[in-house]
Amino acid sequence: MPEKSILLVMDMLNDLIHPEGMGAKSYVPLCQERGVYDATRLAIRRAREAGLMVGYVRVGFSPDYAECPPGSPIFSKARDHNVFTLGGWGTEVFADFAPQEGDPDIIKHRVSPFYGTKLEPLLRAQGISRLVLAGVSTNGVVSAAVREGHDRDYECVVLEDCCAGATREEHDFALAGLKRYATITTASDLTL
Repeated sequence: MPEKSILLVMDMLNDLIHPEGMGAKSYVPLCQERGVYDATRLAIRRAREAGLMVGYVRVGFSPDYAECPPGSPIFSKARDHNVFTLGGWGTEVFADFAPQEGDPDIIKHRVSPFYGTKLEPLLRAQGISRLVLAGVSTNGVVSAAVREGHDRDYECVVLEDCCAGATREEHDFALAGLKRYATITTASDLTL
């Protein structure tokens, strides 16, 4: 492989993609319909077999929601609905994609996996130049990772079958825009 890569599994949390989480009526049906669960398991397995680092990005807030922006149309209701609470079931990675000991755990308090996190210092310290991206939502964390990763000189690869939006339209629209900044492929077609 010409460049050192990392697979980032982003916001694949119980709150969003578990059938009993808050995403049960939005993300879960689309993940099931599009085969996201199977594709993501495949991507993780292939990455580990190829010796790639697998990192997990999780959105979350302390129990008092001190980091939660009250004016955010995305996060302002987290406190009211008791979601994205670090240390709780909802912010644990969905069991099918569970991290292994030593996998990086990147906690974020905004949409971007870069903003205010340890992600970039980790990537620089490990000499990583290629980001392989999977997650929900395509128009949220995946889009932010691609745009910021591109502007920080990382090669970005989106595993479109390992991503979902809250609606098909959100997913498709996001991918259409991301094609300018990233390679769009699938878990089975990914060149490792």
